[in-house]
Amino acid sequence: MENKKICVCKRCIMDDSSDLTISFDEQGFCNYCTEAYERKKTVYFPNEEGKKKLEATIEEIKNCNKDKKYDCIMGVSGGLDSSYLAYIAWKHGLRALAIHIDDGYDTEISKENVRKLIQKTGFDYQVITPDAKQFNALTLAFMKAGVPNLAMPQDDILFAFLYGQMKENKIKYFLSGENFALESILQRGNSHRYTDVVNIKDINKRFGTDKLDKLKFLSTKEKIMDKYIGGIKTVRLLDYVDYNRDRAFAELKEFCGFEYYGRKHLENILTGFIQLYWFPKKFNFDKRKSHLSSMIVSDQMTRDEALKELAEPLYDEKQMDEWMNYIAKQLGITRKEFDEICAQPTHQHEDYKVEDDSMEYKAMQLAMKVKAQL
Repeated sequence: MENKKICVCKRCIMDDSSDLTISFDEQGFCNYCTEAYERKKTVYFPNEEGKKKLEATIEEIKNCNKDKKYDCIMGVSGGLDSSYLAYIAWKHGLRALAIHIDDGYDTEISKENVRKLIQKTGFDYQVITPDAKQFNALTLAFMKAGVPNLAMPQDDILFAFLYGQMKENKIKYFLSGENFALESILQRGNSHRYTDVVNIKDINKRFGTDKLDKLKFLSTKEKIMDKYIGGIKTVRLLDYVDYNRDRAFAELKEFCGFEYYGRKHLENILTGFIQLYWFPKKFNFDKRKSHLSSMIVSDQMTRDEALKELAEPLYDEKQMDEWMNYIAKQLGITRKEFDEICAQPTHQHEDYKVEDDSMEYKAMQLAMKVKAQL
């Protein structure tokens, strides 16, 4: 059988090797970068306009919370996005409550980065430690299910705690590390919404070995209700600054001795394994294409520079072997069992129970109805 010819965008480096949602126009430009360049006009302001928007947003947050202990809440991972966000918040005098999820997979570099950052900013700091037995059993269930987004439990548990703390401390503003500069392009194929608790519970029911009674989750309905009824506001400060990857690393290095950990989202061993091994080996999905394409759109590199970086090896063989041994140990299985699971056929999240496609819309309608009655 003849191999399928891969179409690569002529403006960014996205391709159709693993994504059924990508399309190309007559110029050979993909829908991802076309949409990103259009969105760039209205969401990304690395200029004087952004400076004004940043100052206005900071003032709004401070005025709204002047009689409270905290102005805002944010997650910190030891990675670049959240660390630079914390630096921006500190520079502008925000009183942030910083939250970190310690799932047992932090790298030593990320641990040190978080420690240095918190010490320098002086932010109040809380660490979530999910029940290790149930968290690892759920992660193993996701691996056995063969689905792409193994990080769903990790992400959902973090946000469940964040939203819980916002309610407890009456915090309305969530500082999000999401940003246009490095994340304007995110592949839609081989992904799934982390708040789909129906999917999480069904996968655990089919492949899990433990209950989930010690883990707290945040459903799509709860998240939307909290947003509209609880008045939670998500703020993306990084869209109001000239957020340049290399310059941000240098600034953080000078600010608190921040150390580079190697590529985006590799501050966590499990996340690193997912992005560098699980996605490309099982789903032919190289997430570097999204990250590098985003940097093309935000004028941080040329297409040729992105292609050159993409040509580098995905990972260091020795380091990945160490990571896989560590993950297998955490999951309570042998390396042989781990490798056998990695070699099993793939599935999509939709092969199992998922929440209704209209859940988001229904939750929004319900939230608006409830809000009108208050």
